[in-house]
Amino acid sequence: MRDQLLAAEKVKAIDWRDGVLYLLDQRVLPFEQTWQACTNVADVARAIGAMVVRGAPAIGISAAYGLAMAVRQRLAEGDDWEMALEEDFELLFNSRPTGANLFWALNRMRERLLRIKAGDDVAAIMAAEAVAIHDSDREANLTMAQLGVELIRKHQGNEQALLTHCNTGALATGGFGTALGVIRAAYLEGMVERVYVDETRPWLQGSRLTAWELAEAGIPVTVNADAAAAHLMKTKGITWVIVGADRITANGDVANKIGTYQLAVNAMHHGVRFMVVASSSSIDMNLESGEDIQLEERSVSELLEVDGKPLGAGVEAVNPAFDVTPADLIDVIVTEKGIVERPDTVKMAQLMCRKRLH
Repeated sequence: MRDQLLAAEKVKAIDWRDGVLYLLDQRVLPFEQTWQACTNVADVARAIGAMVVRGAPAIGISAAYGLAMAVRQRLAEGDDWEMALEEDFELLFNSRPTGANLFWALNRMRERLLRIKAGDDVAAIMAAEAVAIHDSDREANLTMAQLGVELIRKHQGNEQALLTHCNTGALATGGFGTALGVIRAAYLEGMVERVYVDETRPWLQGSRLTAWELAEAGIPVTVNADAAAAHLMKTKGITWVIVGADRITANGDVANKIGTYQLAVNAMHHGVRFMVVASSSSIDMNLESGEDIQLEERSVSELLEVDGKPLGAGVEAVNPAFDVTPADLIDVIVTEKGIVERPDTVKMAQLMCRKRLH
């Protein structure tokens, strides 16, 4: 299956060439395919904050490349480059608060920096580490896709209807995708009749990005309003809800795009299995439960304006970008280290002790 998956790769959102990071601007897809060149760490931080790049794995990879550029620049500026570099770490750490991959990637870059020896080519080593983080995510995607397919085959068989939320494909990762990678692989194996995609308000990552990725791959896709998900579970024979994760805590609680929690509640009511697909870099064992996760709140203008025009005066709004799905609503978490069915604290700890399967 690995060769089939690699042959099916058509979309990428991150390109590192000659020391410059190029990001496919996801704010204007699918209408335009515009690449933004990031030549320094400030460019990368702005791109993350403004959602030029989004998806927890892609954010982490971009931050790693941003740090590599920062090292190169600080080295050129003078002797106190390591102290100055702390400002760059801080800038990237603060670019978005919820996804664990951002902090995992920056901590891995810091750890590599601490192993530098006298006489080493620091800039080259740090750039290579960023590339390694990117490559590692791509490999993790391939492994998770294969593991997820086996679960789908085991529980339901062929010609299934699947439902997903937000975007977890090539646009959100360093490779094939997490949840969308599993869906792609299941389609290649002849197990998918149709994929239903929540439009995912207010940024419409589902209708703009996921639907576009699936259509580009020739996979039958139907976009639905977020509020229609329960009705579709009741009437369309949906067998799995498959989503990604921005952060998973030690007890198996999952932070993901707003709307995921209600999907899990609806899935349990309708007897639809619920799968979370995320690399181990999304797992934060330092947080006991979802109550400890800092959930991003975005500008209310995303809800109260259309094309920059206000919908009404004197109206308040709340705009959480993420919610937390409790572990007891999740059937299975799929990672490149393996799978956890009915996650809890003990099972998550056991998972993190394993080596990667690829």
